[in-house]
Amino acid sequence: MKGIVSKVALGVAGTGMAVAVAAVVIGPRVSEWYDGRHQEQASYATGSDAKADRRSIPTWLPDNAASVHYLMSTTGDDRLLRATLPEGRLPAGCTTGLPGKRAHPVPESLKAGWFPEGVATKVSGTCGHYNVTLTGNQLFAWQDGAAVQAALRAERPAKH
Repeated sequence: MKGIVSKVALGVAGTGMAVAVAAVVIGPRVSEWYDGRHQEQASYATGSDAKADRRSIPTWLPDNAASVHYLMSTTGDDRLLRATLPEGRLPAGCTTGLPGKRAHPVPESLKAGWFPEGVATKVSGTCGHYNVTLTGNQLFAWQDGAAVQAALRAERPAKH
């Protein structure tokens, strides 16, 4: 009987070790999958191609914008966008500066190799609900979902 108990104990310990090793090896991959599963990313040759493919691309993006990169959260309004603007100036309908506003942060939940860190410190203006930075002919734009929702609430008349 003593031999059976020690074999069972050894089996339980071995199984526990296997589960622990599996958790260490697989855990980070599961975390990456979970974090990224509510995001969609796409690249387009032109702004026209991007707008034709995806309704969430902002209408202010010029049709002739090139090398468009886009990352969005599917569970909110967080967005990142990068495009090359042939004219090297903000698109029509955008405003320079942040009159009466402060820049909203780049969404922490979105990360892309094509979107530089610290870009929010160089805000050039706004395009719709996006904050934008224009560096040469490179447009970097971001939209923070919480800021968008707050702005939409502020725009609605109060119900009495």
